[in-house]
Amino acid sequence: MPCMDLGSQLATSRVVIVAGKGGVGKTTITAALAVAAAREGANVLVAEVEGKSGLAEAFGKPPLDYHEAELAPRIRARTITPDDALVEYLQDHGLGRFARRLAKTGALDVVATAVPGIRDILVLGKIKQLERSDTADLIIVDAPAAGHAITFLTSAAGLLNAARVGPIRQQAQDVVDMLADDARVSVVLVTLPEATPITECVETAYALEDRVGVALGPVIVNSCTPDARLLTGDWPVADATTIEHVLAEGTRAEVELDDAAALAEACTFHAGRVERETAELARLNRLLPLAQLHLPKLAGPIGFEELTVLADRLTYERAT
Repeated sequence: MPCMDLGSQLATSRVVIVAGKGGVGKTTITAALAVAAAREGANVLVAEVEGKSGLAEAFGKPPLDYHEAELAPRIRARTITPDDALVEYLQDHGLGRFARRLAKTGALDVVATAVPGIRDILVLGKIKQLERSDTADLIIVDAPAAGHAITFLTSAAGLLNAARVGPIRQQAQDVVDMLADDARVSVVLVTLPEATPITECVETAYALEDRVGVALGPVIVNSCTPDARLLTGDWPVADATTIEHVLAEGTRAEVELDDAAALAEACTFHAGRVERETAELARLNRLLPLAQLHLPKLAGPIGFEELTVLADRLTYERAT
């Protein structure tokens, strides 16, 4: 198959929502997608919607707040919270004094929880506003973990039934229309090459298609055990860290290369790991007819250098 044209993939939607089970590296993939898209020439805005995710720290920047901050050339980011979105909405509609009073008295929680799903609609409504305002070529949303991601994205449809008239219904309708338009929104699911994350990924994919009708992009399989291709140069990056992974599964190798027994044991363990992951990826392919992009397991904390490695793979890895 031809290499993934990241520019074309991301250009199909103005908003890309990155979702996945907690612990699969969803925020890291969000950041790597932003780096890759920025290198393709896009002006990117990243939105985190569940508080401090560590996204800014990967760029060596302080935690985000509701105001935009520059993380790297062509990459800006912000958080979007229901409370801040509600205050801004009221201010935009001439109710600034009322909004400030709500904030001071702590009544925002009462307002924001008056209708089930209203918090998610406030966040999605803000994303819709940003998408319409042409503030960026691409908006990447670091979505809630998989379970909440489904309720997050189905909240608008639920509110259409609960609110028959008024601004809440209109906001819900606008969000439903946005999510159903694949030229405006698509969802990228992130998983690991392991049984439970893959099962949850498949369930999430079908739930989103059935209950939201949102377009799904390639599945990004994070933290795959490197195989022999890395050592033969078939992938763009092959370095000492990668070789350490092959020898010691993500730990600092303390094996002397002339210690044949230890090396053979490490290689046997590695081969078994690759075999198990290959079987899980085949199961994912059978259960979910979407292209897969495989990213390698990286040692240590994720910083900008690691994001660049992942961005390289997102650009050059072959979709399978």
